[in-house]
Amino acid sequence: MRSRYSAYVLKREDYLLASWHANTRPASLRLAVQQPAPTWLGLEVRREQRVDDEHAIVEFVASYRLGGGRVQRQHEISRFVLEAGRWFYVDGEFGG
Repeated sequence: MRSRYSAYVLKREDYLLASWHANTRPASLRLAVQQPAPTWLGLEVRREQRVDDEHAIVEFVASYRLGGGRVQRQHEISRFVLEAGRWFYVDGEFGG
């Protein structure tokens, strides 16, 4: 999760797509053209839970600002799957 957050901060769409599971991966994220671009302010990992040998859940809150606006938060519970020794992001639900 931390590496994916860092990739968002650095606009490393290549890494984000490579670490996204093939069954749910979008064709593009279009990070380079997102306007206004978010300024990422921090990541708080609230929970990491290993469901079984190949599945995990990560709950996090990422803080960001769009332009000169107010600080916003993205609270998500993400699902990951382990394949060929690598963890892949599957999907997530927005938390409360």
